[in-house]
Amino acid sequence: MTGQDHDFHHLDLAGRAAASVARNPRLAVTIVVGAAVVLAWLTLGVMAIRGAEGRVAGASAPGDFMLRYLPPLPLPDFLDRLFALCLAPAPLAGAIGAQAPALVLMWFLMAVAAMLPSAAPMIRTYCEIADTARIKGEPVVHPLILIAGYLCIWLAASALFAALTLGVHAFASSGQVLDPVVGVAGALALLIAGLYQFSGLKEACLTKCRNPFAILFANWSAKAGRIFQLGLEQGLWCLGCCWALMLVMFAVGAMNIFWMALIGLFTLIEKQTTGRMASRIAGAILLVWGAALLLVSA
Repeated sequence: MTGQDHDFHHLDLAGRAAASVARNPRLAVTIVVGAAVVLAWLTLGVMAIRGAEGRVAGASAPGDFMLRYLPPLPLPDFLDRLFALCLAPAPLAGAIGAQAPALVLMWFLMAVAAMLPSAAPMIRTYCEIADTARIKGEPVVHPLILIAGYLCIWLAASALFAALTLGVHAFASSGQVLDPVVGVAGALALLIAGLYQFSGLKEACLTKCRNPFAILFANWSAKAGRIFQLGLEQGLWCLGCCWALMLVMFAVGAMNIFWMALIGLFTLIEKQTTGRMASRIAGAILLVWGAALLLVSA
């Protein structure tokens, strides 16, 4: 891609629109990322409604009473099968080979919905550097290559979270996969997440996430493989910053869409602000919550 202008008037309306998108990577990125986040939230929202409908009153997760008032939506068969696997007891007898990929997809949708928006500064910074290079006539790798590398890290993390989900729920005998993990397991998830908020590794990863320009500029390349690797590196920093917060979903219910939105909003704020006040306040809240749950479970 270069900074040269082209005349597309000989094309029809659809052709001009497609050419405009191809010539403007930032527009393409905005459309693709925006659509991915919206679709992820819509899918998770419908799944959360199904989960709330299937839980008995005594096992209700926070926010279930609101979800039950929302109208059910017709779904394609493949989504119905996906939801059935995710909403089944864990592990589902004789169907672990099908349930595991469904859980990986569920966690990946959660990562796209809650974490991809927080990567917006990194994506915007890359687009700005790419625009400058393109104006100079230099070759530029499309930003979607960077995003693909970033999401590959969260896909791998989703596989680990899915395995942990099956293991924890099998040990805790807590019924559906989406149900909150109670007792010692839930308390440990909160305590680990709270302690990590005060760790040096958390601070180092957060610092990298807050300052994408220096990393992207210093590692700039016109090779697609190098940009994909750069996306992997940015994904690792983001995972190092946020993996512990994802553990909170075990304590509140893996498909608690309200807590998911709260974690996504907090992650966005945490990466946009300076200092460690937000991280430490969140860590203190999680530690008190985990300790209280541990005492109640004793």
